[in-house]
Amino acid sequence: MNSMKKIRILTVDDSKTILSILKKELTDQGFDVIQAIDGLNALEVLEAAEPKPNMIITDINMPRLDGFGFIKAVRALNNDDAHLPIICLTTEVNDDKRDEGRRVGANGWMCKPFSQDNLLSTIQRVTA
Repeated sequence: MNSMKKIRILTVDDSKTILSILKKELTDQGFDVIQAIDGLNALEVLEAAEPKPNMIITDINMPRLDGFGFIKAVRALNNDDAHLPIICLTTEVNDDKRDEGRRVGANGWMCKPFSQDNLLSTIQRVTA
């Protein structure tokens, strides 16, 4: 039995396909995965999560509350969740969006479609 604590990741995306791909890729690599379908749902999942996630991977373009709004809301929390590493996983490739992601508090940026290697190296980079 590996005594290392499992890293728990909250993945947020309005695409069921992306959520299932992320869940498979991440659980295959030994991560514990919890999921949400948009920013508002993610805030509820985050608040209720026990144990808390160690990091978040979020889409940008989602209904109800987009990724930037979600990141701003997380960064405004008055608890440890405010400091979680957050990776944006998005179809957005333009630098303005990436800069906005940085401004609101994202720690990493990945474009869809993503490779497992890219996913793992980005997770390692932001959790190091």
